[in-house]
Amino acid sequence: MLSAQFALLIVVFVWAVAFDFINGFHDTANAIATVVSTRVLPPAAAILMAAALNFLGAFTGTAVAATIGKGIVDPKAVTQIVVLAALTGAIVWNLITWYSGIPSSSSHALIGGLAGAATVAVGFGTLNWEGLGTIILILLVSPFAGLAAGYVVMLGVSWIFHNASSGRVNRYFRRLQLLSAAFMAFSHGSNDATKTMGIMTMALVSFGALSTFQVPWWVITISALAMALGTAAGGWRIIRTMGTRIISLQPVHGFAAETGAAVIIQVATHFGMPLSTTHVIASSIMGVGASKRFSAVRWGIVGSMFVAWLLTIPASATVAALAYLLFSMISHVI
Repeated sequence: MLSAQFALLIVVFVWAVAFDFINGFHDTANAIATVVSTRVLPPAAAILMAAALNFLGAFTGTAVAATIGKGIVDPKAVTQIVVLAALTGAIVWNLITWYSGIPSSSSHALIGGLAGAATVAVGFGTLNWEGLGTIILILLVSPFAGLAAGYVVMLGVSWIFHNASSGRVNRYFRRLQLLSAAFMAFSHGSNDATKTMGIMTMALVSFGALSTFQVPWWVITISALAMALGTAAGGWRIIRTMGTRIISLQPVHGFAAETGAAVIIQVATHFGMPLSTTHVIASSIMGVGASKRFSAVRWGIVGSMFVAWLLTIPASATVAALAYLLFSMISHVI
């Protein structure tokens, strides 16, 4: 017969897989919105490509997983209920923003959920303020890095091809955009899927199945599969926002935005920095638009996105805190 703690561990893993799946279809737009909106690939082919490369990207390392698992709260304060509540806060916020068609950060949501649940469980003293402050700084700075990357790449492309006609340039970049979209999808998997690995490993350490924080190979595989399947499910509401509502995209613009964003994400992943791939690609698209002219960006849509970005951490933290109180009451009754 299963012990109560082992049963709770199974529930946590199911919830973690659900989060990873939702993260996949919530963030599908990160990799394919531009390549779909420019009609370089049909939607079904773009989603399958993104799913496969998200899967492969998840196997590139676990540095981001370690940051999530050890850099936000004191590992000694983490219980199964804390992890379950943190995932609940992140899942609820992801579903709200997906339904509204607003590209928001699954990373922010997960970090906010973990901080909110741990704070209610133990107190503010459990938070790793240095690590949390660094992570939040990265999350705040990364959109500006994405904006600059998209702007610079687009300016460089415009300078190189300044004598070519617009039609010729876009015919050429229809092929190159296949590579940039693939690079973006791979980069998304390398950063986002590893965050769920960190949560799963945290749960295993809390249960006592692991003595140290080291991500098992089977956790990597589960996270990669869940992310890939979620990506394959697609997230059409956010794809429309990213692909058509921020700026009017041509293949050359899609190439510049994806390349700039993917480079930023790869650098962050190398140093174990969990950032928002959504924020980076969205801001990179804005940078590409601004390189043409400031008014090319639909700033009203950007304003709605920015409000959601600011609300993500406090909103997910609040939901996670309430979820922790609810789960604690249920566990006492059981």
